[in-house]
Amino acid sequence: MSNVLVSVYSWENPKVYKNNFELKKNDKIIVPMENGNELGIVLEVDLKSGEESQEEIVRRATARDVEIWEKYEKEKEALLEKCHEEVKKGELAMKIIDAKISLDGKQAIFVFTADGRVDFRELVKVLSKDLKKSIRMQQIGSRDEARKLGGFGICGRELCCVKFPGSIPSITTDMARVQQIAHRGTERISGLCGRLMCCLAYEAEQYRNLLEGMPEVYSVLDTKEGRGTVVEVNAMSQEIKVKLENGKYISIRKEDLK
Repeated sequence: MSNVLVSVYSWENPKVYKNNFELKKNDKIIVPMENGNELGIVLEVDLKSGEESQEEIVRRATARDVEIWEKYEKEKEALLEKCHEEVKKGELAMKIIDAKISLDGKQAIFVFTADGRVDFRELVKVLSKDLKKSIRMQQIGSRDEARKLGGFGICGRELCCVKFPGSIPSITTDMARVQQIAHRGTERISGLCGRLMCCLAYEAEQYRNLLEGMPEVYSVLDTKEGRGTVVEVNAMSQEIKVKLENGKYISIRKEDLK
């Protein structure tokens, strides 16, 4: 039994499923979800054993499954138009991002972003009555919205959240601090989603290893030329810049620390 990476909802991270079938990339399959079976698309096959899942692929998608899925995909624009209209009428502070009809046709899912909590009870009642389906409203974050919309970062490459399918790690200001770029300001280290750039996670651990055993900026050191204050630490060159008590600046290497 192998593991495969499957995309079901465009606004969610792809999921890993156990697989007993001969599959290849872009194959359409049926997978179990919280509210019933859904059609998914295989993104990657034969994942490493470390990426385990307790859920198994139900079966391959049939021609009928694909026909129904494509039919509902074509109805998406009409759903979005209807929802946008009702959101505007209700003056709700929410942005509708996507919509999807479940494979069994019984449920319509509307995905949105909002700055806070939104009372969408009346919206659900209206949509349920007009569409003759159960309605599920799902709020997502700005990172998920960026993945859904796609685009290119300031590096000129496709957004990391799109290029590398899978779970997005938690990006923290500590990652920027350890790479000594936090001083650039949030505008310069934030992505299109307005959150800290995902790529901050790529080299954070290497920087932590390089900085191990090196003093903090503004700490006091005893050097061969006297006591001084650390004013700069260069992780890549392994050098420390120190301002001595007499006002002189010197650079010392990590291995020369007492």
